Amino acid sequence: MNILEATKLHKSYGNKANRQEVLKSIDINIKKGEFVSIMGASGSGKTTLLNVLSTIDQISQGNITINGSEMTTMKEKQLAEFRKNHLGFIFQEYNLLDTLTVKENILLPLSITKMPKQVAEDKFKALTQELGILDIAHKYPNEISGGQKQRTSAARAFIHEPSIIFADEPTGALDSKAASDLLNKLSELNRQRHATIVMVTHDPTAASYCDRIIFIKDGQVYTHLHKGEQSRRTFFEDIIKTQGVLGGVQHEH
Repeated sequence: MNILEATKLHKSYGNKANRQEVLKSIDINIKKGEFVSIMGASGSGKTTLLNVLSTIDQISQGNITINGSEMTTMKEKQLAEFRKNHLGFIFQEYNLLDTLTVKENILLPLSITKMPKQVAEDKFKALTQELGILDIAHKYPNEISGGQKQRTSAARAFIHEPSIIFADEPTGALDSKAASDLLNKLSELNRQRHATIVMVTHDPTAASYCDRIIFIKDGQVYTHLHKGEQSRRTFFEDIIKTQGVLGGVQHEH
């Protein structure tokens, strides 16, 4: 079952005299429980695509349906309500509030719901145990490492059990060990909780944790790679080969 369907997506910036078309008639479907990566060279449109799919930015033309709801017909207030209830976000720079503890940051999405306190507490404990951050619950962001911050950010994205989690270069600010720890945890949450994750990355190692990769080139879908029964190493090698054909992606930093 498709949880996200996007058809004929166009996104342009500027006016008629100086118009830049970033997305050019993109069609994408994401299945429930899939872990999907969007890859492409700098300027290919991958971040713009993530932003329009996640309703952070508006499309110029086309349709986006998430969980049976049509995004393009919603007013801003309806979109904000939909994001609050159905979407989770993990950003490269964590976006944690420095004045709140790890626990308070994670529970923030539940603070605007009517969830009983004990239910929220149980959800928090289970999720932070899975992510290995229960022991830092009462610390503040400036007292923890980058990897711990990003796992806190991930917990905040998962806590209200959204339909889809959008991750924008979640390993971009992490060293290789912290990145590997985070990706292993995201993979476990994807499998155990049947969570749907859509991640933008330029890193083939990060992408190799996914089920499928959508390659974007010049604002269009270039190709898809499916992991299937391959090992992560074999999939990684396929990603590198595809990047080589695309040209220039593997040199992006």
